[in-house]
Amino acid sequence: MFTIKKMITAVFVFTAASLGNPFDEAVDAYNKGNYVQALNTFYALAKKGDAKAQYNVALIYEHGKGVKVDLAEAMTWYEEAAKQGNAAAAYNLGLMYQQHKSADLQSVKKAIEWYEVAAKGGVKEAYNNLGSLYILGKGVEKQRRKAFEQFKNAANLGDSNAQINLAIMYGWGTDNPKDKMKTFSYLKKAQKAGNPNADKYMNMLCKESPWVCEKEAEEK
Repeated sequence: MFTIKKMITAVFVFTAASLGNPFDEAVDAYNKGNYVQALNTFYALAKKGDAKAQYNVALIYEHGKGVKVDLAEAMTWYEEAAKQGNAAAAYNLGLMYQQHKSADLQSVKKAIEWYEVAAKGGVKEAYNNLGSLYILGKGVEKQRRKAFEQFKNAANLGDSNAQINLAIMYGWGTDNPKDKMKTFSYLKKAQKAGNPNADKYMNMLCKESPWVCEKEAEEK
C-alpha cells in the first residue's frame, strides 16, 4: 500500500553553460559519449574535494557509464559528497543502503540517517521514504504518526507517491483523523502529476464515499 520511490536524477548536478573549466568540459565530454574522459576529469576534481564532481563520479559508477558498475565505489563517493552537504548524494546513498543491503538492519539504519540529511536539504523523496520505513517499522520503531508527518512533508513539496500515501492515511488510516475531502484533494494532486497509482484509490474513494466526488463535481 505504501510506496518507496527512487529519486529520478539527472546524470549531472549542473549542465555546462560554457566551456573553459574542467568541470564543464567533463560534462561536455559525457554528453558526447566520452564517458572515460569525463570520469577521469571528474575523478581528479573529486579527489580535490569538489562535491559536485564527487556526486558525478558516484553516478557514473552506480550506472556503469564507461566503466563496470561498482556500487561500493559509488557509495564511497556519494558519502564524500553528502558529507559536504550535497542533499542529492545523501538521498542516493540512503537509497543504496536500503535497496542493496536491506537484509542488514544496520544498513537500514544508515539509510534512515542519510534520508534525514537529504530531507533537511529539501529532497522531497527522502521524506516519503522515511515515512514508508516508519509505517513498516523497518530499521526504526513502527510509528504511524511520524510516518504521517513525513508523508505530509513530502506531499506538500509535490511528491506524488507521498500524496497517495497521505491520502490513504486520511481515508483509511487507523491512527489519524479521517478526512475524506483531504483524501480526495491529495489523490487529485497525484493524478495531475501523472501518478498511475492514484486512479485506483480515487475509484475506491468515489465508490465508498460518492458524496466526496459528487461535491467536487458540483463545485466545478
